[in-house]
Amino acid sequence: MLLPYFQEKFIEAGCDEAGRGCLAGPVYAAAVILPKDFYHPKLNDSKKLSEKDRDALRLVIEKEAIDFAVASIDADEIDKINILQASIKSMHLALNQLKEKFEFIIVDGNKFKPYKSITHQTIIQGDGKYFSIAAASILAKTYRDEWMANADSEFPEYGWKKNKGYGTAQHRKALSIYGQCVYHRKSFKLKENQLPLF
Repeated sequence: MLLPYFQEKFIEAGCDEAGRGCLAGPVYAAAVILPKDFYHPKLNDSKKLSEKDRDALRLVIEKEAIDFAVASIDADEIDKINILQASIKSMHLALNQLKEKFEFIIVDGNKFKPYKSITHQTIIQGDGKYFSIAAASILAKTYRDEWMANADSEFPEYGWKKNKGYGTAQHRKALSIYGQCVYHRKSFKLKENQLPLF
């Protein structure tokens, strides 16, 4: 059972990212402020939901959230600053876009940099514990999946509509045949055969 908030005193924004472990495409992040009495029986960590449920929940979140925002960092910048820094930066960019004032941030995972002077709390597997982080995980995931599906029409050989840029066997095989494209992260290496992406 997910909890509605980490603390009750301050207005809380939940943050999460999607695409950190991918070989291609941007990393996406979302920040969400939900009403304290928000509840949805299916809301959970995006990885535990079907694509259909994620898409349906995205509409609910966008309609019922007090505020939400989504941001991304592209593959070129990921290569320049590394994926951890890009993940944190994308969360900061999402927080920047929130119009509603918030006084506390809860973040999925165990790595985050202070955002302005606002107190934050990192929570391991927070997307399976708190509604606002779960909501952020769903927005980040669905927006990123949409981007990858559009990119698939440019580069169908990598199968991104299905693998979303993750290092599946199909994606790795395509890389060994076609090499990388402009959306691949050059700083990432394939573990299989240690085939470099640069």
